[in-house]
Parts: sequence; C-alpha cells; structure tokens
Amino acid sequence: MILNRRRLLATLLVAVAALAAVVLAEVLRTVVFAVTVAYVLYPICQWLVGRGLSRRIACVGTTVIAFVAAAILVVPLLYVLYRRRAELIEILEQIPDVVPISVGGFELVIEMVPYVAAAEVWVRQVALALAAAAPRLVLELVVFTFLVYGLLYRPGSVEAAVFGVVPAEYHDIPTRLHERTRETLYSIYVLQAATAAGTSVLAFVVFWALGYGSPVLLAVIAGVLQFIPIIGPSVLVVALAVGDLLVEETGRAIAVLVLGLVLVSFVPDAVIRTQLADWTGRISPGLYFVGFVGGILTLGAVGLIVGPLVVSLLLEVIDMLSERDVPPDRIGKEERAESTD
Repeated sequence: MILNRRRLLATLLVAVAALAAVVLAEVLRTVVFAVTVAYVLYPICQWLVGRGLSRRIACVGTTVIAFVAAAILVVPLLYVLYRRRAELIEILEQIPDVVPISVGGFELVIEMVPYVAAAEVWVRQVALALAAAAPRLVLELVVFTFLVYGLLYRPGSVEAAVFGVVPAEYHDIPTRLHERTRETLYSIYVLQAATAAGTSVLAFVVFWALGYGSPVLLAVIAGVLQFIPIIGPSVLVVALAVGDLLVEETGRAIAVLVLGLVLVSFVPDAVIRTQLADWTGRISPGLYFVGFVGGILTLGAVGLIVGPLVVSLLLEVIDMLSERDVPPDRIGKEERAESTD
C-alpha cells in the first residue's frame, strides 16, 4: 500500500511539474534562474540565521543580495547594447570598405560594406528590442525576487516532497544529485562571475592604456565573453588586432594581441580559477562547452545555466551506474556478512 501511494505521488509530482512548465512557459527562464540562484545563496541564508537573525530577516537579506547580483550581471550588458550603441556602431564603421588579400601573386578583394551594414542593423534592432522589452524585464525581475525569497524561506518543502516519494533505500541518489547540482551551480555562478569581473577590470586597463575609444564598452564585452568556455575573450582580442591591422595600426595590433591574450584571456583563468578550484563542478571544459552551446541553442539565455547543469547531472548518473548496484547503507552489512562466512 505504501509503495503504491509513493508511485502515485511520484507520478502526480511529474504530471503537475509538467503542467506547471506549460502554464509558466513565458516566465520559465525566470523560474529556472530563481531556483538556481536560491540554490547557491541558501548557505548564506543559513549563515545569517546562525548569526542570530530571524529566518524572515535572513531571507530578506539574502534576497537583496540576489537582486543586486542579478542587476550587476544584467544591467551593464543592457546598458552597453542600448545606451552605448552609437559607440559600438562607430567601432564597426572604422572597418575599411574593402580588404585586399594577396597570396603568391593572387589578389582577392573582399567587400566589407554589406557585413558592416548588417552588423549595424543588428545592433540597432537589439537596442530597440531591449527598449520595448523593458516593462517585461521589470516584471520578470519582480517575479524573480518573490521566487527567491519563497524558496529561501521554505527550503525544506522540495526536499520533503522528493524524499517522500523516493524509497528510503534510494535516498542516496537524490542526495548525490543534489551535491552535484550545488557544485555545478557554484561553478557557473561564483567561479564564472568572479572570472568575468576580473576579466572586465583587466580588459578596461589594457584597452584604455592602448588608446581604444570605448574601453568601458570593450571591457564589458570581454567580461560577457568570459562566460563562453574555451573561446572566452580571446575572440575579442583577435578581432581588435585584426581591425588594427586593417587600418594599418600594426604596433597597436601587436600590443593588443600580446597584452590581451596574456592579461585579458590567460591571467583571469590562471589566477581566479586556480583560487576557486574547489568550485569547478567536476566537469571538463570540453563537456562544459558542449552543455553551454547546446543549452543556448535549445533554450536561449537560460541554457547558459541549464545546459552545463544537465551535462553534469548526466555524468553523475553515469558514475552511479558504474558503481556497485548496492545502496551505501547496505555495503557495510554485506561486507560484515561476507567476513563472517
């Protein structure tokens, strides 16, 4: 009877979750974002409670941290794309109309005008789309805030629901998936955000010292590119070097290539990632890249988080399947029985 009840509840949980995903499709990315942020910030809430604050006050304080962190991550990018679009278009207009390429006596002329015009149109369209979506973004931010607070205030509800429908002998499975999820989310939010912040600071110094017209704009772009595994801000550095070569700024092209690849692309990874090595999430850069690209192409912006997380959970399930098919609490009993025999 108890087993049948658990199966019924498990089926009902999956069905209601699927229904909620359909009903909340328009704000699903906000819900996923809020759940993952609450996952990461829950230890801070517990720390505040341990310091003597009431749970309600601790949840409010942690939610404020989540709100500020989300604003810091999103606002600079939106500001660059909307308010600084003229400077971005000005950088594109510096590209020559034609680029001659000569190899072994064979000369090829590439018309750059169509590509530059297409890039300018895209920048303007994105800026206008952001302006039109501003009320929706504000509403989603409100939903995000309430969700984070609710999840922090009643964190045991989800745990009780999961462990209530899973038999006791299999409780190690959701526990391990929980630990893997926590590690991966820390890797995405804490490690990636810290590395991106360090990249932006170093990029601003390098681009300002080399005399680029919009060092703040370029620094923000470099920080955002840091979220793209393997490629990172190197693509921006190489693009700037190529652009300088096209306008015959050979000295600055060499300087930005050397300083950019070392200080902007290499140093943040070598220093910040090394210091936060415990939060790498046990996922290789190659698989992280696969999850990142697949998530972005399939789910959009929220795929930046969901893609690597799904890949990481898949690896954890594979690890569990490769182990002995015996629950941890029974292994000791079986070993004692074997020694007795």
